[in-house]
Amino acid sequence: MSANTKIEWADHTFNPWEGCQKVGPGCDHCYAEARNARFGGGQAVNWGPGAPRRRTSAKNWQLPIKWNVEAAAKGIRYRVFCASLADVFDNAVDPAWRVDLFDLIEATPNLDWLLLTKRIGNVQPMMCDVGHSRVWLDRQIAAGQLPRNVWLGVTVVNQDEYDRDAQKLLRVPASKRFLSIEPLLGPIHGAPSIGAFDWVIVGGESGHGARPMHPDWARSLHDQCDWYSVPFFFKQWGEWLPAMQHGAREGAFIEINASDAPVRVGKKAAGRHLDGRTWDEVPS
Repeated sequence: MSANTKIEWADHTFNPWEGCQKVGPGCDHCYAEARNARFGGGQAVNWGPGAPRRRTSAKNWQLPIKWNVEAAAKGIRYRVFCASLADVFDNAVDPAWRVDLFDLIEATPNLDWLLLTKRIGNVQPMMCDVGHSRVWLDRQIAAGQLPRNVWLGVTVVNQDEYDRDAQKLLRVPASKRFLSIEPLLGPIHGAPSIGAFDWVIVGGESGHGARPMHPDWARSLHDQCDWYSVPFFFKQWGEWLPAMQHGAREGAFIEINASDAPVRVGKKAAGRHLDGRTWDEVPS
């Protein structure tokens, strides 16, 4: 499914730049910050207030052009997760870099660009700035539409963030709008507004300090999506499994006793099965 990325719901990952700043509880154990520190001699040099963002190489920026040609030759579309190590709508990013990114998006019509942000309130003002710099994009924004090959998503991890940001996303015109609920840190009751989204991705936390995800939180979101016919993608349990599922044969259905404490088994062992199967639904 994702030969060129470890992200299960994308075909490719592209990082135009690297660096960010923590903005909520989902950022507490940020894997991208830890990675930045690992390559920075122990210090996350591109992370935090005032830290410089690092633009990636010109060679890296050519990769989407290659993927676009390949997708056209195969008669398919690739999903490209953009900025797994950053945020496209980060205030600290040079606005000219964003202009260059949207030029690249316009030049790759066979790619669906998945732009996932924790700063949904920045999208419309920043896109207006981009549009004023590029006539082709300004026309689309004037018509109330992001580029057609952009899927816009927001990360929410609990009810407070859903209540704050979900409606902001729905106010931004885009071909597809999706929620990334990872790490899921508490129950989220989004109905009926969750029915307005094109896709919902759910997952537990992995890595150092990972917090467990209650199975009922994931089940509830699946049921809400099922009721409103919204594609549901269960990405992972993360580091933890519910106790009664620990040791189960992969894919087997096990009745989970939610009162038992979860067991830390590691991301690989925990797997991606929810109630005995994988959920890999994506928008058509």
